[in-house]
Amino acid sequence: MINMQKIQPSVEQQVILCAEIPAPPCAVVVFGASGDLVRRKLLPSIFQIYMQDLLDKKFYLLGCGRTELSDEDFRQVARQTIRESVGDVSEKALKSFAEKLYYTNGDYADTALYERIKARLVELGKKHQVGDNLIFYLAVPPVLYTTIVNHLDSDGLAGSHVKLIVEKPFGRDLNSAAELNENIDHFFNESQVYRIDHYLGKETIQNILMFRFANTIFEPVWNRNFIDSIQVTIAETLGVEHRGSFYDKTGALRDIFQNHMLAILTLIAMEPPASFEADHIRDEKVKLLRSIRPFKTGELKDVLVRGQYGPGRINGQKVPAYRSEPGIDPQSRTETYVAAKLFIDSWRWKGVPFYLRTGKRLSRKDTEINIIFKKVPHSMFVSSGIEDLPANILTLQIQPEEGISLSFQAKRPGSKMCMGTLNMNFCYKDVFGVSLPEAYQRLLLDCMIGDQTLFTRYD
Repeated sequence: MINMQKIQPSVEQQVILCAEIPAPPCAVVVFGASGDLVRRKLLPSIFQIYMQDLLDKKFYLLGCGRTELSDEDFRQVARQTIRESVGDVSEKALKSFAEKLYYTNGDYADTALYERIKARLVELGKKHQVGDNLIFYLAVPPVLYTTIVNHLDSDGLAGSHVKLIVEKPFGRDLNSAAELNENIDHFFNESQVYRIDHYLGKETIQNILMFRFANTIFEPVWNRNFIDSIQVTIAETLGVEHRGSFYDKTGALRDIFQNHMLAILTLIAMEPPASFEADHIRDEKVKLLRSIRPFKTGELKDVLVRGQYGPGRINGQKVPAYRSEPGIDPQSRTETYVAAKLFIDSWRWKGVPFYLRTGKRLSRKDTEINIIFKKVPHSMFVSSGIEDLPANILTLQIQPEEGISLSFQAKRPGSKMCMGTLNMNFCYKDVFGVSLPEAYQRLLLDCMIGDQTLFTRYD
């Protein structure tokens, strides 16, 4: 008798295919350490790496900012923000982690600050024995990048052993991005520069390549012959909040579209890389971006929409119009919503429209990718009154819950030929039973170990 049983690997069996590389000894110097990004994202993320035993014991972080704080002041801020962000934490572990945090203050344009940094690096390097794995994190506005990078070089802090992390936006337009890159490239090789986009640290985004290239059931239909269109949506219920003056100079195109959305697009549409090595993946991303059909002036009204949110209600609460927000020019024409229809002129995607849209103050918070497959060419169920069969839709959900679902048609139980749309759903939290790591956690660890796969290359 043949024993027929389901082959369904458990989570424990799946872990065999996983390789987590711990960080080597390293030091991290963070500019902008008294700012919101460091408190809300960076410190909690590094603490989580520490709690997973992926942070080497030979580690320290030196915060630099304009606010005057002592080492203990900075540690107190870190402990408080980690408690608020992480929740239930071991006070013993938190105390041990905080002892690795230090702080110095000064003006980013003042050589004296960099002299103090240099002195502290010598002092702390001897104390913690981290070797020469040094990371500078620029958690400051891009306008300060050139000033800081110039001082790192002129004050003897740059070198081939140093890594540099820079936050988006990487310039206001092509010219400013090129100028910024030239300034950085003058002192740091491309292999030393890590341009961070936190969206690429999210689990579902990282999973796109595995989903496509590790499963034979998907990649053969991932092309113009089977896919009708692809939609990428990043919708927020929030307004500009406390970022009014920054946002009014940036807008949805620069803040979200040209980085997050195009980064997602490259992973969805790129060709298979030669290997999973960083430069092989980034080579294919560049090829994809070069294949995007440029807009023509006469067709903009048909393929591009820009708008601003007006007054209304979100979750029952009154909210003001964009132009009434603090820090916003009452005559501002900065867009808070943008939608575009793109085409990729390649063998794989010729004729397939890609719809990208993002906006603030929308009805719900939702970030997802929808791959809409072509409908069946002919319905054989016409005699049963079923003529127009819905398309299959593969949805990659990124926010608020990360997961994947596939819609398909099936007969409903009963004597009549009734058909309905069903969904096969996969939710990370339900399957693995753990909260997903913060995106910065993955990216910071990758930088520590020198993996540039999830970071943006200049070209």
